[in-house]
Amino acid sequence: MEKGIHLSIVTPDDVVFDAPVSYVGIPGTLGDFGVYPGHAALLSSLRTGCLTYKTDERTVNVFVSGGFVDVTKESVTILADAANPAEQIDIDRAAKAKERAEARLKDATEEVDVKRAEAALRRAVSRLNVAATINK
Repeated sequence: MEKGIHLSIVTPDDVVFDAPVSYVGIPGTLGDFGVYPGHAALLSSLRTGCLTYKTDERTVNVFVSGGFVDVTKESVTILADAANPAEQIDIDRAAKAKERAEARLKDATEEVDVKRAEAALRRAVSRLNVAATINK
């Protein structure tokens, strides 16, 4: 890639991706936004969702949950609580997590239980949505 922006996706456990790309689509807490080379510097928090990046060869979707993004003219650094490329998502595990969260919501009695179950449900549904992009 002749001109690009360097993308690093890092979790507490792993470096998920670290290479130049031509575009990054980011799920920010105040809305989704796109970053091309030369973008103005910014710092944002991430919401659970689908991060997209493009290389010369392909477009890749990555599930991200929680964390921050730091954008400079030359780089995008994603510091996420969790990040999984679509092809690495375990669909059966995500479906079971969704079922558990829905059951917890149905039986929740305290506000804390409801918030935790809603967050778990958002993560599970988002993982399933990102995994579904593989065949599109």
